[in-house]
Amino acid sequence: EALAYARGEGPAEIHKIEVPQLDVRGIRASTGLSQADFARSIGVDETTLRNWELGRQRPEGNARVLLAMIAKDPQIAHRAMGGEAADRAGDAELTGNTS
Repeated sequence: EALAYARGEGPAEIHKIEVPQLDVRGIRASTGLSQADFARSIGVDETTLRNWELGRQRPEGNARVLLAMIAKDPQIAHRAMGGEAADRAGDAELTGNTS
C-alpha cells in the first residue's frame, strides 16, 4: 500500500491507533507502595513519578510498557524490589498509609 501511494497510484489508507492514558496514581495505589518506593521499583526519580501522577508529564517508551504491566499485575513492583517493598507495603496496609 505504501509503495502504491509512493508511485502515485491512489490515496493511502490512514490507520489511527488510540493509546489510552495510564492512571499512574491508580497503578501505584494498586501496589500499596509509597511514591518513593514505587519510583525506586520502576527506576525513575520520585519527581518524575509525581509529575506523571499530576499529569504534568506522561510516561513514554519503556516506562509506559512497565506501568502497563504493573497495572495488570501489581505484584511486579514488589518483586522488582524484593522483600523490602513487600514488607513496607504490608505495613502501609496495616496503618492505612499508602501515600
